[in-house]
Amino acid sequence: MLHTRHGWWLEEAGEVTPTRPLEGDTTADVVIVGGGYLGLWTAWHLLALEPELDIVVLETAVCGHGPSGRNGGFCETLWGDAPTLRERAGDPAALAVCRASEDAVRGIGSWCEANGVDAWYRQAPMLQVATTESQVGSWDTIVHAAAQLGAPEQVVAVSAEDVRARCASPLLLGGALYKLNATVQPARLALGLRAKLLDRRVRIHERTEVTRLGREGDVETRTGRVRASSAVLAVNSAAAGFPGYRLSLAVASSHIVLTEPIPEVLEELGWTGGEAIVDSRTLVHYMRTTRDGRIAFGWGGGAMGFGGRAADRLELAPDVIARTRESLVRFFPQLRGCAVTHAWGGPIDVSPTHLPIFGSRGRVHHGFGFTGNGVGPTYLGGEILARLALDRRDERTSLAIVEPGRKFFPPEPFRYVGGSLIRRALLAKDAAEDDGREPGTAVDLAASLPRRLGLRLPR
Repeated sequence: MLHTRHGWWLEEAGEVTPTRPLEGDTTADVVIVGGGYLGLWTAWHLLALEPELDIVVLETAVCGHGPSGRNGGFCETLWGDAPTLRERAGDPAALAVCRASEDAVRGIGSWCEANGVDAWYRQAPMLQVATTESQVGSWDTIVHAAAQLGAPEQVVAVSAEDVRARCASPLLLGGALYKLNATVQPARLALGLRAKLLDRRVRIHERTEVTRLGREGDVETRTGRVRASSAVLAVNSAAAGFPGYRLSLAVASSHIVLTEPIPEVLEELGWTGGEAIVDSRTLVHYMRTTRDGRIAFGWGGGAMGFGGRAADRLELAPDVIARTRESLVRFFPQLRGCAVTHAWGGPIDVSPTHLPIFGSRGRVHHGFGFTGNGVGPTYLGGEILARLALDRRDERTSLAIVEPGRKFFPPEPFRYVGGSLIRRALLAKDAAEDDGREPGTAVDLAASLPRRLGLRLPR
């Protein structure tokens, strides 16, 4: 098994030659800090609005080689957040966000087709499943919210038999089917977007670390400076390291293992429809198939990060990979003896409400808090940030995820210490329920703390 920082998606997509770092001072209409999905989609949508714009993108490493190139490739809507949206913003605003997120999922597919980018885009429903009795019905509030918003077809409860007809894992006890969903090869999508922006003469400077981001749109790096009319901060979990954003998100890690090609096992499971699957834990298992007949199987049970600092344990975690591999075989006993060829992981930006957050501070416009579900919502985020950067107000900038009422995490070190203790309790709770045991009062109390504090953590 090859355990790396970047993973198989980027290996399969092929190497790219990094662009030149920024050297010296320059000017631009808009400068974008971050070369992942959000920053690149923002650049694309800026050009759609004003094709002659001069845009500079600054990326610390190589575009697409962070979370955008190593996630699970689930291209989701925000229907799973409908209950939270209804509570925080009301029904009309909640429906507007969910419909806009549908446009994003379809928009990515249309973009790939129109631009000749083979990112393995495949529309197929997503299943949220129960693997323990305690998880059965955990989707009821989402099903109810979709019905109340006039879209009952978007999230539908399904029986254990219906779930197993799509994927015959013995663990699956029922679930909910999310009608509109897709999967992509995430690195191919990110690198395809990078290539198309370079074709359109967007100035992308890779291996360029930003050291200061001023509220007037000026950006300093170790080797130069960019003065612009507007700046966009699109750096995922690294936003927690920038002044003014440190309490807005938390950082945790998620990890993936990948099997060898096993098309015969997929046929045996009946898992041939391209469905993405996620269980109903707080620290979720998530899984999907690939074009060449593999299973990519992930787990959000990694470590907490400290602020926005990079840390090896967030990317290379042998103990987490070992547990993820064990869970893979527990879900699919047929894989005992099959090879796991690759493993990888990395940090995610955790929102306190599970909803992405967009807004402005002076001439700096930001987006973060995708909580590991950013493939689809970053396209929508790019539409929002492009309009904010150009001071254009329309239905996208009026969505309830723009300048929302804010919740904050506690400062460090309390966020790290408290988050680590809660994650430990969640792991113990999940392990007990997997074994058919009661978790115990102390574990239940610790695991319930996020909900008691008004936080909605991953799932």
